Amino acid sequence: MKLSCLQENLSRGLGIVGRAVATRTTLPITNNVLLATDGGRLKLSATNLEIAITCWIGAKVEEEGTTTVPARLLTDLVSSLPNERMDLSQPLRSHTIHLACGRNEAKITGQAAADFPPIPTIGEGVAIPVGGDALHTAIDQVAFAAATDESRPVLTGVQASFEGSTVTLAAADGFRLSVHKLALDQPVAEKVAVIIPARSLQELNRLLDGQEEPVQVTVNAARSQALFKLKNAEMVSQLVQGTFPNYGQLIPQSSQSRAVVNRAEFLRATKAAAIFARDGSGIIRLQVTPAGELGPGKLAVSARAEELGENLGELDAAVTGEAGKIAFNAKYLTEVLSVLDSEQVALETTSPTSPGVIRPVGVDNFVHVVMPMFVQW
Repeated sequence: MKLSCLQENLSRGLGIVGRAVATRTTLPITNNVLLATDGGRLKLSATNLEIAITCWIGAKVEEEGTTTVPARLLTDLVSSLPNERMDLSQPLRSHTIHLACGRNEAKITGQAAADFPPIPTIGEGVAIPVGGDALHTAIDQVAFAAATDESRPVLTGVQASFEGSTVTLAAADGFRLSVHKLALDQPVAEKVAVIIPARSLQELNRLLDGQEEPVQVTVNAARSQALFKLKNAEMVSQLVQGTFPNYGQLIPQSSQSRAVVNRAEFLRATKAAAIFARDGSGIIRLQVTPAGELGPGKLAVSARAEELGENLGELDAAVTGEAGKIAFNAKYLTEVLSVLDSEQVALETTSPTSPGVIRPVGVDNFVHVVMPMFVQW
């Protein structure tokens, strides 16, 4: 192998694939990154056996070749070098990479590429193009609600259901449910429903940052793997096997009280209350008061800690229906308000013991359901 590339490009490429490098593993070579020449470009690949990320960077290739080197060592070294041309070479029948950049030189001992786990390739399957910006927003608004506890593996994933001209992403952890629908540029020929690990989608979301082109999503025939093809990168993820809960019946179809408030003000009041909620079992109380003769409707956001004190914030609200009250976990409320980008949100409640619903105002493609906490009012 003999090639040259820019330090900036190699550093960026290593940053992309580095997210897939194994940290704790029984297969030491997965701590490495695979370097391979590929049609006048340098291909970088890494895998932790659950996901695999590949990216390509521009390079001037003089001699073809492939090898693997320790990912962390190479990443740290490259990031410390000046933004100049880098020359990489590997003698025949050797696993040592010689690297030169400016007045800096280094030798890194690697391992044979033949020992590296094969990066999965998905041939036949269902291929679906999805808008990059829209998918980025959908993952932001759904993946955070997936479970982190491995006791129910299907809940650690996000169900992606492709049907007609719509893809629906849904995640739930037993205490909350997040559902986002986005339109497809072209309808799918058949319905496809798979469960993608939330961790995989969160890594995909990092790759999607700044991606304007559509993402090609391909699910293999066995429904065991999914390929996400971006402009200069690809990610392959294992899929979660199992049946996702029928979440449609968990979404309340009506409410006794609906309060529309400014999202930023609601989030600010929630974060202030959360400071006291830390020592009060994480409980934030919400009370909705309809408009009266003396003023507009109100949403009161409060929390108290027995030994430390209490906090109360009031927001103007456009209230429809009756007065209402409900208590939520501070973390759940803060997280959903943080991922929404609408100016106003609606809080819909039926009773203190029934699930509450949060929706952005002005769009109908997202709904979030939160189970209440039981408190003495």
